[in-house]
Amino acid sequence: MDPNDTFFDKRLACPAPTHNRYDYLKTLTPWRQRVRKVLPKPKPKYFFALDLYNSAALLPRLLGSIVETIRFLGPDICVLSITEGRSTDGTAEVLALLKYEIERLGVQYVLQHSNINPMDGSESRFKQLADLRNLALLPLLEAPENFSEDTTVLFINDVSLCMEDILELIHQRKQQGADMVCAMDYINPDKVIRQALFYDVYISRQINGDTFFYIPSNVSWQFSFDLFWNDDVTKNRFEKGLPFQVWSCWNGVTAFTAAPLMSGKMKFRDTLPYECILGEPTLFCKDLWFHGFGKIAVVPSVAVGYDDEKTTEIKEYKGRVGEWLERQGKEGGKGGLEERISWKGPPEKVNCAPEWTNQKWVPWDEALRENGIVP
Repeated sequence: MDPNDTFFDKRLACPAPTHNRYDYLKTLTPWRQRVRKVLPKPKPKYFFALDLYNSAALLPRLLGSIVETIRFLGPDICVLSITEGRSTDGTAEVLALLKYEIERLGVQYVLQHSNINPMDGSESRFKQLADLRNLALLPLLEAPENFSEDTTVLFINDVSLCMEDILELIHQRKQQGADMVCAMDYINPDKVIRQALFYDVYISRQINGDTFFYIPSNVSWQFSFDLFWNDDVTKNRFEKGLPFQVWSCWNGVTAFTAAPLMSGKMKFRDTLPYECILGEPTLFCKDLWFHGFGKIAVVPSVAVGYDDEKTTEIKEYKGRVGEWLERQGKEGGKGGLEERISWKGPPEKVNCAPEWTNQKWVPWDEALRENGIVP
């Protein structure tokens, strides 16, 4: 978990922040370090949640960045909750061996194992994925009184990322007053055209309700590099590396308010009767909107991938957080007026695609009231 360990030659290299942009997030000040043993233990306010399967190769970078972030924020206000399932590559064993080291930092570490297999066909795939996500959130769902009222959930997929990526998401959620912020995740980096393909297109929807890039009914991906083709404001902010509002996102890593989960209003779920089929992260965003938590945004300066080597390329083409800050001249500041999002209400309808050959536009809150859900 040493972020400077070079044993893995192709491990994503992560620069240490050279500015004070995130210093206000630190709670373990020199004074608090001196008196922490005589002060009441604070309630956690950062909940790191992960579902991992056969992720051993990613663990050094992934957990290294998470632990580095936890040390920065303050271990006594962080919880690390991991649900591991059915791994055959040593993931479960590594996670178990890390328990002592992580808890020695002062972090509450919750490790669970599950045999749920979203690909076995026994139930809806999205229901099983929702069940796995809820398992990772179990301490928060079952005992919300143990957490700070303003707890932020950092739900991180099996991605390669840096501490500055996580801190920038936390920072933007606070500075924008957002309920949820997401990264941009990419696959298939191409050295020739110096581009990479946006990955989470099935889950994410623009604030106009449409997909991040156009997918015709013949399921051609020829338009995949033309992101936000039908919303000039979103496209302009994306190209400047500025946060922009969306209807839904996940994109590999997200930071969101725990408030509606702690109140029992919602958790991850499957599609309801008479509701168009959507992935469980999209349904999660839909429910956030319905319960009054519709300030959802993407932070495009946070670019992640799904293995160390490819993520190194992706960050070369898409830029790193620090590079965007330098370009925007915000190394030491909290961001100017241009960085602030002008929040809107939900789109009237959203593009729902149970399959890409069967896309249709449906009301954004379709079937919620009909199934007895109240705001």
